[in-house]
Amino acid sequence: MNLSRPKNTKSLTKHQCNESQPSDRWAHTPPASTLPPPSGPLPRPVPPIYAAPSPRRRRRAHRRRRRTRRRPAMMPVRAYHHHHHHNNNNHHNHRLRRIIPRVLLAVFAIYAVSFAVYLLRQSPHPSADREGEAVAVAVAEEEDHEKVRVTASQKPWPRLPSYLPWTSGSVQPPPHSCEGYFGNGFSRLVDVLPARGGGGGWFRCHHSETLRSSICEGGRVRLDPGLIAMSRGGEPLDQVMGRAEEEEVPKYEPGALQVEGAAAKRTGPLVEPGFLDAYVPTGGIGMHTMRSLLDSAHVVPPGVLHCSKWVEEPTLLVTRFEYANLFHTITDWYSAYVSSRVTDLPERPNVVFVDGHCKAQLEQTWEALFSNVTYVKNFSGPVCFRHAILSPLGYETALFKGLSESFSCEGASADSLREKPDHQKTARLSEFGEMILAAFDLLRDDILSSKTSNGLNVLFVRREDYLAHPRHSGKVESRLSNEKEVYDAIESWAKGQKCKINVINGLFAHMNMKEQLRAIQEASVVIGAHGAGLTHLVSATPDTKVLEIISSMYRRPHFALISHWKSLEYHPINLPGSYARVTDVISELSNILKCL
Repeated sequence: MNLSRPKNTKSLTKHQCNESQPSDRWAHTPPASTLPPPSGPLPRPVPPIYAAPSPRRRRRAHRRRRRTRRRPAMMPVRAYHHHHHHNNNNHHNHRLRRIIPRVLLAVFAIYAVSFAVYLLRQSPHPSADREGEAVAVAVAEEEDHEKVRVTASQKPWPRLPSYLPWTSGSVQPPPHSCEGYFGNGFSRLVDVLPARGGGGGWFRCHHSETLRSSICEGGRVRLDPGLIAMSRGGEPLDQVMGRAEEEEVPKYEPGALQVEGAAAKRTGPLVEPGFLDAYVPTGGIGMHTMRSLLDSAHVVPPGVLHCSKWVEEPTLLVTRFEYANLFHTITDWYSAYVSSRVTDLPERPNVVFVDGHCKAQLEQTWEALFSNVTYVKNFSGPVCFRHAILSPLGYETALFKGLSESFSCEGASADSLREKPDHQKTARLSEFGEMILAAFDLLRDDILSSKTSNGLNVLFVRREDYLAHPRHSGKVESRLSNEKEVYDAIESWAKGQKCKINVINGLFAHMNMKEQLRAIQEASVVIGAHGAGLTHLVSATPDTKVLEIISSMYRRPHFALISHWKSLEYHPINLPGSYARVTDVISELSNILKCL
């Protein structure tokens, strides 16, 4: 069988050669139909013979093999990384398409809210939408509050041995009872402006049927010094000598006191005249400043209560009259103390004097008793209080009303009243006296235990000349014409006694308050002519004896009543005039000391 290439077969082109399969060596052999039929047995198949590749094809194959040996794994890895990187790019682009619109929307929202708040704060007129304005004002107030927060910390209430609970229980003290006068007789609660959810202020009064007065308190209250006509107050005495008292007493214009209502549901006067007559009657007081302040009060809608300063701590609004007199000042202290307890304040409040009096020595005790003290005219503009309490006048306390009203009341220890409550007995005045001592850190066991360790102290409370207020001449009216003679005689008599007797010269006008209180606290016997200095008996210990020398022109029950309400042993010497016989005074004192 002829296996050579047929002679008439044309040479293959380069293109045809490349497209042919390597194993198809006989692709151009003539068709089988053109060959003669085989004769005899078929020959064994011969393996195909490949045509030798051209030199050019060999070089190409060699280069491909070299590249494969040099980088056998790079092509698959490159292909994988290219595919993985492509997928990551797609995922990252998809996340960006989702995040970018959200970021742009948030930035736009913040800008819009900031711009809206800016416009609301710049607007000088109230907005028609009260609710929206209330929100804007609240934001502004919180910002202002951070700038003007009162820095003075509130003083805690001290532990008082004679303290009894003030919060109203299920059993109220009967009207005109001892507890009704001195304790929590403010048992009727009158909601003037009820608190409502969602903000706004409130106002209510605690009324005492016994004292015929009220302790009023409110939230979100504004006091405008510009609408109060009076002197500035707090000046040194020597700078205001001769100033009339009328200049120091406040006179209120309408709107001097404002309370924020809830959601503009109520505006106008806070109280009506009928309310004042029922709960804040004048009661014979010629100028009832608390009533006048309430009469000026108005309820305003949210957003109108613009203030130069916010005071966060509870604050007592106090008006004083005879601020340089110890007796009248102690009635003011007691009223402020009772107001703090009845309103259940957790700490000692601030005090704002709503009067124009100059500074006085007794102001130091206000500062010791309470957390912070200032004058209303010291504020540069309208001041707002989160919680304000209107303290009744000192004339409305039991200490003053006892001078003109007769009621059954005697002092008792707090321990006895805890065991057996009695509305006709009281320990409230002892509790208050302990509060004054604690304010000066004098309520200590070591002081009380050393009272008689160095003999018996006889304190002679004396009256002396001093300048009290702008209208005072500096001369004190004598209640005992031979006071010095009596003092010298007692001092001489004491030196001749077997037991040690220390006679203390009680010149209170030239002693600071702590020295005065220490002298009262350590005294076994207190002697004095009728005068304001004897009001310190509220801080005397239970075993103190009292000897009052009373001239015919000053037969007043002030200190007999205080002694009775404190359960102190009281001895009076009533004079036919203002002169006391020395022998009578020494005889009475000797009898008192025998009991000791």
